[in-house]
Amino acid sequence: MKISAFIEKYFWTFLIAGIIIGLWKPAPFEIPGYLPAVLLGMMLFFVFLKIDAIEVFEKIRNYKLMIFIASVYMFIIPLLLFLSFKLFNNELALGILLLTAMPAGVSSPALTDILKGNISLAMSIVIVTQLIAPFSVPLLFWLIDSNGLEINKLSVFKDIAILIFLPMILSQVIKKYFPLLINKSQHLLTSANIILLFTFVYIALSSQRDAILDNPVSLIWKTAVLYLVFILLHAIGYLICYKENKENKIALAITAAYMNNGMAIVLASTYFGPDILVLMVLSEIPWNTLLGPFKKIVSRMSDIKKRSQY
Repeated sequence: MKISAFIEKYFWTFLIAGIIIGLWKPAPFEIPGYLPAVLLGMMLFFVFLKIDAIEVFEKIRNYKLMIFIASVYMFIIPLLLFLSFKLFNNELALGILLLTAMPAGVSSPALTDILKGNISLAMSIVIVTQLIAPFSVPLLFWLIDSNGLEINKLSVFKDIAILIFLPMILSQVIKKYFPLLINKSQHLLTSANIILLFTFVYIALSSQRDAILDNPVSLIWKTAVLYLVFILLHAIGYLICYKENKENKIALAITAAYMNNGMAIVLASTYFGPDILVLMVLSEIPWNTLLGPFKKIVSRMSDIKKRSQY
């Protein structure tokens, strides 16, 4: 088995290894603040090498679907989860609201690629939700009568330009001038993204190691709650458009469950207390461990469907 095929087949072991190593042997040096953004930009660059950018904007032109998805992902799901958890713990509910209000993560297309989903649809949802987030997040906290979040819209749009549009443009230019090289290296792109994801996970967990391990009891129950939330997001995303094909359902589930929790960590450190910040950091654990089980469940569901057709 080729190394690239091995990495792609056992991708989940690399993500789990990133968590374990990050908590066990954190980086012995101060991690530059720009490094996560660079890694995410590289992942998107490799993803765009595998698709035609025109397809992405064709998906965005399906404005009815985009409006529906954005409304559910950015408003309905966060509010419903907030109201549900508010019955038990108000601070926990605020943390869940902040986390689920985040736009689809810029690594969602890379994760969708790993599961053989519709990358163009995933990228479209990423772009639309990123553009909406500067307005929807403060609105959500205004609706629940909490202290408003003052998000710097220019900074958010700058991040979008760097993390999404710059890799998109560069990839399309390279595809145009070096088509043979790109075609020959197609089989390496997914495995390269898995290595980048491993590095990103390691850096995220390593930088917040002390905050995560400070209170083991709190760590356990908060992680359990986050697993419940992420499982619900996978299920909602996959079933929300039940008439869509398998590839589209995978893209919808990934973009629902794999939000930009890096942005949530930044907002939590700026506007909230340490408990909510730790909750955002802990979201890295289910974020990086549920992809493997979800892939197996989707594969099993497909097998059951095929059998029923015979």
